Amino acid sequence: MTFRIGFVTGAMPDRWADTWRKRRREPIELVPLSEAEQERALRDGSVDMAIVRLPVDRDGLHLVHLYDERPVAVMGTEHLLTLADEVTTDDLADEQLVIPERTGWRPRAEQLAWPPMSEKDAVETVAAGTGVAVMPMSVARLHHRRDATYRVVSDLPDSPVGLAWLVENDGELPQAFVGIVRGRREGSTRG
Repeated sequence: MTFRIGFVTGAMPDRWADTWRKRRREPIELVPLSEAEQERALRDGSVDMAIVRLPVDRDGLHLVHLYDERPVAVMGTEHLLTLADEVTTDDLADEQLVIPERTGWRPRAEQLAWPPMSEKDAVETVAAGTGVAVMPMSVARLHHRRDATYRVVSDLPDSPVGLAWLVENDGELPQAFVGIVRGRREGSTRG
């Protein structure tokens, strides 16, 4: 049986999968997921566990917090905001916003905004000099281009990332993976 681990855009599960391959005989498969499909993939059994960007409906799920991501404003390299080390939502008030799908932040009602689009398309749009996009830093790094850069948005909350799996599917394999993610040694007596 192949143990399937889903991971949301921007997450990097390779080191945990490498450790799994060194310790376990069961094959592991990494399955890329968008935020829009992360919860569905868990609930319909497409994956056994998933690295998810919160929030998710926690009903029937185990969830281990992994880390928090900083939100960033992505813009073309010629944009005036590149002169700042960090920006605030007030700095973005007069900007036309490019909204990535399922972003955790929404513009003010009076702000001009593009219709929601993929993170990759949002970065391409702002690189062309049209507006600013807000997204988690790992997603901005994933879609990096020479003609785009980003600045931390200091007054937005961090975006939590966690490891989730169905309560009904808890067992040896999920617990072994949690142990790897938590940094437990191979001979650890913890489950």
